Amino acid sequence: MTINNKAHFVFFLNPGHWNKHNLFRLVLDIFLVIKMVSNQHYSMGVMHSALSLLFCVQFGLSFSVAGHENTCDANGSVYYVGEWYFLESDHCTQCECTTEGSSCARTECTSLPAACIHVSHYPTDCCPRCEKIGCEYRGVVYELGQNFQPNECEQCTCDSDGIARCLVADCAPPPCINPIYTKGKCCPECPEGPNCYVDSTRSQVIPGHEPLWVDSCTKCRCHDSGDAGYWEGNRLATCSRVRNCTPGETSQKN
Repeated sequence: MTINNKAHFVFFLNPGHWNKHNLFRLVLDIFLVIKMVSNQHYSMGVMHSALSLLFCVQFGLSFSVAGHENTCDANGSVYYVGEWYFLESDHCTQCECTTEGSSCARTECTSLPAACIHVSHYPTDCCPRCEKIGCEYRGVVYELGQNFQPNECEQCTCDSDGIARCLVADCAPPPCINPIYTKGKCCPECPEGPNCYVDSTRSQVIPGHEPLWVDSCTKCRCHDSGDAGYWEGNRLATCSRVRNCTPGETSQKN
């Protein structure tokens, strides 16, 4: 052990440690130290330092090295020169205890991927972690680049930025009064073909292919997809009545 003979030690005796056994050990150890120093021709400063350390060891004394208190206080702890530590209040700041005091540097967190959908931040970590990338759409997670169909009317792709890009089918109004929806298909279909109501009473339905005489004086037709009034809200036919016609007569039909 090398002892710095330029340092002096300050110690405080605890009277509770004084007893016959400790005094005997102290005298014996002092004798051994003096003999060792005499044989090795150490200076008196070295012997003084050695005896001071001996007192501290034998009696549990506290001491400090004058001019050599190179420690740093942080996190409720004491760190020595050369020790590294993180601040408990900020795990992104790491410090080194130096002879000039604490020297600290803060870590800057990099941005997480735009497609990150699951982020974890552990108490002992500085920066958050990305646990999962992809797209989350209506509670379902999809892989980047994956094509998916959440329902019959949507076609979607999980984009590289984590956004689900979807195209929704634009269904034209069905050309009938009784459309049905088939599983697996987006737009409704007319199982009986195009048709419509003759009038607002909705008591009579006619097919939508050709004009139809609903009586001897009235001819009606359903609108088709080329007509501006194709749907008209109630799916009603357009009818024309022959002038001066008496129902039951057929001679005036065109």
